[in-house]
Amino acid sequence: MRKFTVVTAIAALTACGLAACSDPDDVPADQSNAGASSGAQSATSSADNPMASTGITPFDTSQIPVQDDIAALVPQEIKDRDVLRNGASTDYAPAEFRGDDGQTPVGYEVDLVRGLAQVLGLSEGTTTHAEFPTIIPALGTKFDIGMSAFTITPEREKETNFVQFIEVGSAYAVSTGNPKNFDPADPCGATLGVQNGTFQHEYANELSAKCEADGKPAIQVMPMDLQTDVATKVVGGQYDATLADSTVISYTVKLTQGQLEQVGDVIEAAPQGVAVSTSDQALTDALAKAMQYLMDSGYLEKILAPYGADSSALDTATVNPPVE
Repeated sequence: MRKFTVVTAIAALTACGLAACSDPDDVPADQSNAGASSGAQSATSSADNPMASTGITPFDTSQIPVQDDIAALVPQEIKDRDVLRNGASTDYAPAEFRGDDGQTPVGYEVDLVRGLAQVLGLSEGTTTHAEFPTIIPALGTKFDIGMSAFTITPEREKETNFVQFIEVGSAYAVSTGNPKNFDPADPCGATLGVQNGTFQHEYANELSAKCEADGKPAIQVMPMDLQTDVATKVVGGQYDATLADSTVISYTVKLTQGQLEQVGDVIEAAPQGVAVSTSDQALTDALAKAMQYLMDSGYLEKILAPYGADSSALDTATVNPPVE
């Protein structure tokens, strides 16, 4: 959950190390299903697959049929443009990150934007990089929607509409077989790797303080800048476990090809959703119906599955759900 604006980099496990990634600010991702480019700064074609080295093949959203009754709800301005424009901070794998070329946004939310555009009868669903705090203020002008791993909170619901579609919490992962015998129900005394500056970093420190207050050994909290480096330490046996977003853990398990496994249940779970301007109720309603169609037809899980996130899918596209 994006409680802090951080880079959850899985880059070392994918194709793009951070040092090799150029700055994608204001570079549109013309991520049409045909893979066509529409300008010097648009996405690469399918022949230059930006996810080639990850071993992940995104679901082909072009097979999703247009739903005419839902498409009829799309505001005329968007119909005329024929494009659904999404803003995302492309630094948060597996929801949205950058492919092998260091520019093209990829990830399950990037794919989901295309899937929603299909349902709505639009020719394209594009994702453009924007710094995380700038996305919501740009809704209704620069962007039609914001899909950037937004955890739905009461504070955010005061300033924008949200259509929920996934629930994300925190989860532990250990080296396969749990050779360190890490107990997620009692992590006291363990060496725990976390990504620096994340919710999990703060949460691990709180757990450690509680351990000490209960007379148990403190958790040795080991923050690192990259989650990939944390994962490497767990696989190598230097750390007992890691704690990260549940979708990040699922994706890391997938990319390490089974060298890691999740242990315990997802904790501190909260819904995430598509952000839409409160002044655009028509688009909010259309998106809610389109998302519900993707849920009911099984397409949402198919879009999430290549990234290991299908188990986090919700089954109701509630608008502005009650949250704590």
